[in-house]
Amino acid sequence: MSISPGGGPPAAAGLTGQQRESAMARYVTVITPHLHDHLPLPAVAARAGIPLRTAQRWLARYRGQGLAGLARVGRSDRGRRRIAPELVALVEGLALRRPPPRITTIHRRAGEVAAAHGWAAPAYATVHAIVTGLDPGLVTLARDGPVAYRDRFELVWRRQADRPNQIWQADHTELDLLVLDPGGTPARPWLTAIEDDHSRAIAGYTVFLGAPSALQTSLALRQAIWRKPDPAWAVCGVPDVLHVDHGADFTSTHLAQALAGLHIEPVYSGVGRPQGRGKVERLFGGITTELLPELPGHLVHGRPVTPPRLTLPELDAAIGRFITGTYHVRPHRETGIPPQQAWLAGGWLPRMPATLEDLDLLLVMVAKPRTIQRDGIHFQGLRYLDPVLAAYVGEPVTIRYDPRDLAEIRVFHRGAFLCRAISPEHAGQAITLKDIQAARAARRQQLRGQINELITTATGLLVGTGTPETPATSPPAPPPPTRPRPRLYTYREDKP
Repeated sequence: MSISPGGGPPAAAGLTGQQRESAMARYVTVITPHLHDHLPLPAVAARAGIPLRTAQRWLARYRGQGLAGLARVGRSDRGRRRIAPELVALVEGLALRRPPPRITTIHRRAGEVAAAHGWAAPAYATVHAIVTGLDPGLVTLARDGPVAYRDRFELVWRRQADRPNQIWQADHTELDLLVLDPGGTPARPWLTAIEDDHSRAIAGYTVFLGAPSALQTSLALRQAIWRKPDPAWAVCGVPDVLHVDHGADFTSTHLAQALAGLHIEPVYSGVGRPQGRGKVERLFGGITTELLPELPGHLVHGRPVTPPRLTLPELDAAIGRFITGTYHVRPHRETGIPPQQAWLAGGWLPRMPATLEDLDLLLVMVAKPRTIQRDGIHFQGLRYLDPVLAAYVGEPVTIRYDPRDLAEIRVFHRGAFLCRAISPEHAGQAITLKDIQAARAARRQQLRGQINELITTATGLLVGTGTPETPATSPPAPPPPTRPRPRLYTYREDKP
């Protein structure tokens, strides 16, 4: 059974659901009784309530084209046979405008144009059929733009890694949960997850408060790459490719340098196109729907169902148990294999860094240029010393520091490790970058309080004595000129 080149009913495989239903109804009521039960066609037509000529036409179509010949096929020129082609183009062009006009407006304008040219005015039903019969993709592109058209109608190519650790994906999400920060204040945490594309196993994650940053991404990568202390979590190693988005944390200089040092190729998804990371985002959906509703502080429509009681470390432990005890051991809905088992299949060896210290130097420790001063290295308001620095005063160096602990920095001179410099004021204790920032903010607040107190006191005194008050906005008087002080020479070698 073939279809003539000039058109005609579609093949049976191409029928829509509605066409297939109508074809089967005709087959059961007319074709089957006549061909299989050997009833006369006039009797079958009379029982079905159709004209004999219609039954004969259906039988001829079935014999020539099979089930497709019985399908009800609409006319391609439906709604346009009694309207001038120019009016059809007018109606379609008006319907594709942005913002789209009402069909009544289009019908009125079409009637005006038809009257001006002496054409037959189209009926409202005809205009409605033309507008509603437009290609949905054409309408979306015209009214909503290329982004909406791409997201709704363009084909999406889904990559699939051939082996574990070939492609990893990383992304962030803000969890629908409230936890208690160190001060006991409820806060909404973030989750960064890294997933292996081939096995769908989770290589690493981190939970944190505050906006995503390059440090949090680096911490997740550190856990993903290094061996886990839990023997049930075998995923580790350095991937070949890391798929990320265009966030500032993923495109930071620090992370770019770390990926280059680990020989990881970063691949950035298109701006506003998260389809490339759909697999890791489906993981976030699983955590949101399965784990978080069981925890205190779960948010529904922005409001907590139960009071928050978990701390950030407790949430971290709960997510870890969900990954190793639930997600990794059940068959994945797409691969049909548990992620942990799929990652271990084949008995292969992952590519690993030489030591954890080497990994920390690349991922966790941020590099900054500095110059060694006579009293040490100055950084973030702190001073770092080591006896080795005495031979390099005035030399440019590169320091690497851990934002989680600023009590110590590592110093590199011309690419070679020089020493570990320590802040004497904080030796033996850890001080974080957040501690420094909090101390600065507290100091500024203290100084502002002193300034306000002094101004208030001075204003009260001036009002009490009748002395005219100096406007607060007047600039301070310039200091009197001073003679340059002679330079103090500490060593004989310092003299010119």
